[in-house]
Amino acid sequence: MDFLRKLGIKKRNLGASTGLKWYGSSKGDELKIYSPINGQFIASVVQANEKDYNKIITKAHDAFLHWRTVPAPKRGEVVRAIGDQLRKNKDALGRLVTYEMGKSLQEGWGEVQEMIDICDFAVGQSRQLYGFTMHSERTEHRMYDQYHPLGVVATISSFNFPVAVWSWNAMIAAVCGDSNLWKPSSKTPLTAIAVQNILADVIRKFNLPEGLFSLVIGKGATIGERIVTDKRIPLVSLTGSTAVGRKAAQKISARFGKSILELGGNNAIILTSNADLKMAMPAIVFGAVGTAGQRCTSTRRLIVHESIYPKVKQSILKAYKGLRIGSPLDQKNHVGPLIDKASVEDFKSALVRLKKEGGKIIYGGEVLNGKGFGSGCYVRPVIAEAENHYGIVQEETFAPILYLIKYKGNVTNAIEIQNNVVQGLSSSIFTTDMREAEQFLSHWGSDCGIANVNIGTSGAEIGGAFGGEKETGGGRESGSDAWKAYMRRQTNTINYGTKLPLAQGIKFEI
Repeated sequence: MDFLRKLGIKKRNLGASTGLKWYGSSKGDELKIYSPINGQFIASVVQANEKDYNKIITKAHDAFLHWRTVPAPKRGEVVRAIGDQLRKNKDALGRLVTYEMGKSLQEGWGEVQEMIDICDFAVGQSRQLYGFTMHSERTEHRMYDQYHPLGVVATISSFNFPVAVWSWNAMIAAVCGDSNLWKPSSKTPLTAIAVQNILADVIRKFNLPEGLFSLVIGKGATIGERIVTDKRIPLVSLTGSTAVGRKAAQKISARFGKSILELGGNNAIILTSNADLKMAMPAIVFGAVGTAGQRCTSTRRLIVHESIYPKVKQSILKAYKGLRIGSPLDQKNHVGPLIDKASVEDFKSALVRLKKEGGKIIYGGEVLNGKGFGSGCYVRPVIAEAENHYGIVQEETFAPILYLIKYKGNVTNAIEIQNNVVQGLSSSIFTTDMREAEQFLSHWGSDCGIANVNIGTSGAEIGGAFGGEKETGGGRESGSDAWKAYMRRQTNTINYGTKLPLAQGIKFEI
């Protein structure tokens, strides 16, 4: 395919890179990648081993030692050039995202646009790495704080956003003076290789140090384990399941490292009796079936006031019956495949559990076969009636399953239902009542890291900090002041007088 050739994807690719040089043994474990769209073989990757990893991390650390001396606005110019390269390759990279991961072509292009947007944001941020000044209690003293580069930042990304999440971390870290080490999902390594190839022209143009943007594709038990235990990596940003994040966080904190964790989501939309249903329907359906329900911010639960429940139920049924399922390369289709057959099995298991616990499937649930569905990864999105306390509803199933949950009384009851899960990523309310909206956003409202009014749970602009609370992990990526996580904070006090007064008026004479 033309887009594979343009992005430098070969039939067999090495899995470790320092930006310009590729490493790997011809005898290494080979990872074969098949498209979930049609089941066809795309390419293979020779996975990195520990020897490769040691070469990569050494180069990444050496690159940091140089990069931290470069003025931040100059770093921003490099990121600007990366954004320009992504613009040139938006069509091809977007197509590869779709072909390897299975999301719609519009979403594939949108993901690359998100990379471009974060580059633009980071360029501006390179001139705004602000500290603060404080008044000292001591005469002829000045106090301020400032931020310094942190070191090698490792990004462990997930298959569902194979390139965008890397860019949130790598571009902000780059303007902060850090180097970046990337371990992509083993399910979507080709997009990461393509990004490394895109970066190569910028690295040559600016004569950047080898290792500034590095890549290691390998098994979690070897490469992943090395990353989370390596003291040369002060910050690990990890996107994945809660179970994986919990284990990784323990090992990172044991060595006093820092982590940004973007883990499970169990996101809900509340529809009050004052909701504008015409506005809400597209948000609900896109949130539930977009990316085949494989977004961290996908809508899992719909909490509906009893007075409008019958109408909402019928409207959603009508919308789902009109969904077009098929190849995401065809822009007329709404729903593409799950990432692999293992995800299909998780989908099926979740429905079995739902029925056992008393839930009712009112639409969908079939695994689709036949013409156009040859990969075995296509399913019909599900609408189910359930209760929030069900065990399966309390968990995140990475598939297009939407649980309808009825509530009575005022919006306080709906918020209580929404918050009564262990995850806390994204949340939404649809209402035309200002009091309901403000209560949802109040201290006693949504306990999620993202809370929206009259828009859905799925999707986020890069200008805001992205992340969640509770078992979603904590920490923030992307916009706002998330840049501070990629730097170390330092408080400075300068005595420009001739005496040495101590703080708190302490007297000490010698």
